[in-house]
Amino acid sequence: MSRDTPYAINSISEHRRVLSLPGPEHPLIDIFRMEDLKHNPDKRFRTLMLNVYCISLKKKVSGKVKYGQGYYDYDEGLMSFFAPGQIVATVPENHQLEGWCVAFHPDFLKGFPLARKIESYNFFSYAINEALFLSEKEETVINNIVDNIRLELETAIDGLTQEVMIAQLELLLHYSQRFYLRQFNTRKPAHHQLLTEVENLLNTYFNNDELLLSNGLPTISYLSERLNKSPKYLSDLLRNLSGRSAQQHIQDHLLEKAKVLLTGTDLTVAEIAYRLGFDYPQSFNKLFRRKTNQTPLVYRQSFN
Repeated sequence: MSRDTPYAINSISEHRRVLSLPGPEHPLIDIFRMEDLKHNPDKRFRTLMLNVYCISLKKKVSGKVKYGQGYYDYDEGLMSFFAPGQIVATVPENHQLEGWCVAFHPDFLKGFPLARKIESYNFFSYAINEALFLSEKEETVINNIVDNIRLELETAIDGLTQEVMIAQLELLLHYSQRFYLRQFNTRKPAHHQLLTEVENLLNTYFNNDELLLSNGLPTISYLSERLNKSPKYLSDLLRNLSGRSAQQHIQDHLLEKAKVLLTGTDLTVAEIAYRLGFDYPQSFNKLFRRKTNQTPLVYRQSFN
């Protein structure tokens, strides 16, 4: 295995072994304290591919945390979420973290509605710099839930143990989603500049015919890369700011450009579709009609 190849973590036991922790209480779900983590000198473990879910709360993060264009001190807690398949770094030497991590294998959720629903929690796809900053009260709520899960792990297993822990996991995710919405709302002033940047990027893109012809329609990934945000975080943030997702912002600009071409040029509908980056005119017609309740041709004729 190359030094640069992430080491795959496929089980809770393997996760603990790599982190130099003793074996887990349960084969599919685990909680450990950040203070107990030890640096593993094995070079194979410099980066890991987690094939388990991890939810962590870290305190006493060294230095200030950059969030957007500013820096924030949030000593109360910093939450991160990782889904299977994501790459993370291992514990550095001389780390000084406090907090906890809940890790669970996807098999732990099998047969329960949360196994399907968990994909709807977009924050599992957010970047590490898009973490959730908790207030003191919010941290207390989260810690109480985690304490309930820990209590179940330390209690003799019975027929309801798994159901209780999954119910607590779902409650943890519900509150995390609520607190992310609070974070979006309380930091709206800092995010309005981002909304302007999105609009400027899309205006520039749709006014560049060569770019449209060569690359097709702009994507959420195109916007997120240029704004240094993860695609799902950007879309959730825009929806909170404007009521419209990143994809809807793209479609709004597409329709405005299409209307200009339909009313200001003699290009055919097929030529306009091609110029706007569509491979097939039918796709353009379908989108235009869905958004305006008119076909492109009927829209053009209404101006004649």
